[in-house]
Amino acid sequence: MKEEFINLPLTKNDQLNHFELHIGEYQAFIAFKERPSKVWLIHTESDPQLAGQGVATAVIEKTLQYLKEHHYTLFPLCPLVYAYIKKHPEWKEIVDPSFEGFQEDK
Repeated sequence: MKEEFINLPLTKNDQLNHFELHIGEYQAFIAFKERPSKVWLIHTESDPQLAGQGVATAVIEKTLQYLKEHHYTLFPLCPLVYAYIKKHPEWKEIVDPSFEGFQEDK
C-alpha cells in the first residue's frame, strides 16, 4: 500500500454495506454482504479522480486486515479482490473453506 494511504481509516458503513476509504472529497469502497462471521466482498469501486493512484489496492488491503482482525471468513466474489488474493496468497487463510475459487491452487 502506498504510504499516503497507511494512516487513512477504513470505515465500515453498515447502512450502505460498504467498506470505505475517504481520500479528500473522494472515496473508494468495496460493497459487501455480511452474515455472522462471514463476509462476501462483491464489488470494488473508486471515484474516477482516484484512478491509477493505488486507492483500490489500499481499500482492499485495509478491508482484508479488518476481516482478519475481526475473525471473519471471506468469500472474494469481486474480481479485483480475488486477483489481489491470488497475488498475495497469505490472505487465503481468511477465505472461507467452502469457497471453491482457489481449488486449483491446492
